Amino acid sequence: MLHEDRLFPADEKTRAIARRLYAEIKDLPIVSPHGHTQAGWFARNEPFPDPVTLLVQPDHYIFRMLYSQGISLEELEINNKPVKDPRKVWRIFADNYHLFRGTPSRLWLDYVFENLFGLKERLSAKTADHYYETIEATLRTKEFLPRALFERFNIEVLATTDSPLDLLEDHKAIQQSGWKGRIVPTFRPDPVVDPAFPGFRKNIQALGNLTGEDTATWRGYLRALQSRREFFKSLGATATDHGHPTARTLDLSEQDAEANFVAVISDVEEAGENLNTAAHEVFRAQMLTEMARMSLEDGLVMQIHPGSVRNHNAQLYARYGRDMGADIPGPTDYVHALKPLLDRFGNEAGLTLILFTLDEATFGRELAPLAGHYPCLRLGPPWWFFDSPEGMLRFRELVTETAGFYNTVGFNDDTRAFLSIPARHDVARRTDAASLARMVADHRLDEDEAMELAQDLTVGLVRKAYKL
Repeated sequence: MLHEDRLFPADEKTRAIARRLYAEIKDLPIVSPHGHTQAGWFARNEPFPDPVTLLVQPDHYIFRMLYSQGISLEELEINNKPVKDPRKVWRIFADNYHLFRGTPSRLWLDYVFENLFGLKERLSAKTADHYYETIEATLRTKEFLPRALFERFNIEVLATTDSPLDLLEDHKAIQQSGWKGRIVPTFRPDPVVDPAFPGFRKNIQALGNLTGEDTATWRGYLRALQSRREFFKSLGATATDHGHPTARTLDLSEQDAEANFVAVISDVEEAGENLNTAAHEVFRAQMLTEMARMSLEDGLVMQIHPGSVRNHNAQLYARYGRDMGADIPGPTDYVHALKPLLDRFGNEAGLTLILFTLDEATFGRELAPLAGHYPCLRLGPPWWFFDSPEGMLRFRELVTETAGFYNTVGFNDDTRAFLSIPARHDVARRTDAASLARMVADHRLDEDEAMELAQDLTVGLVRKAYKL
């Protein structure tokens, strides 16, 4: 099912170079600085319940494709915990496995099926029950407990993404358990910095209760955020993450920032959340600059993931809420949007700000020139809709000529699907090997340089950028 030369160039000479490069990096440890796995899996170290809960429910790439073909989320039991009839859901998935032909999901899933479960006949309606029973039986073994899989995958460090209101009890439990696996939190303040976030006003109050600060005032609110950042750092966090609708930033005076804060809180109190008003966008923009200031002070690396039009399917959002596979990429401005923040902090080498995009048109036009100039900026890898072999190749082609390799940060798996982590890293390593092999074949790099770059792209750059 898996060809040993998958993703390598068809040209025999170039393919041989790619093989040599890949051989140098394929067994390096996995460094996962950004993702959405659950710390509770490793704190409790309990068996995963069934194939659907493990492989289908957490994977937006899977259920959004099935939904696009008219399969309802009810049929897939996406919101059911536990799943009432996992075998039925699995059969639906298997019956429609052909939908994933040519997608990165197919590459990841086939890797999981063959390398983790020994399944070498393609998933289909015919093989659905065999797959289900094999996976279900394997999940009952001690070798498939979360901690055992973490070690089997050779994961050096795994970062989760966490609300600022999270008490991080699972992270504490992991650290107190004596287990040596390194699971670190990431500070994602969206619930208390985005007025459109459900429960925003209550979240602000909860932030005050957690920290003992008066979050009804601008200064108290900022102190509360700083306090939570320090708490996250105490449990190993090295980074923050910000999922704003745009990359817009502002650098208001303290008086104007405070006035905007009061206006936003008042607006939310009176009309409820989910209002995309001008004041809300000003608030988010100012908060990115405030977060950059705090990162310069406390050393946390700052990530910005802008440009997703969240919950595009209004009916689906009304029925199921967030994170149902209905987020869509939108055009995103960086050159003008980031200028207020960069005017203040852009020349600070002590600040690391990693930029991601869902707007590929910005890679060569905006992001590479920005990162190729400002000391604080680095470019995150292709994200979400573009973390495919083709997306990774386009990224390298568009940014390298201006930003080089060393203003990028390696690979992020950015997944909720734990078993797919080694598969995703393998695809990235093969794609990097293929890309570098072409540069060697074109006499743009010597092979020893490509070997060094392959290792840097796999582990070196990510360790450095994320301070891991």
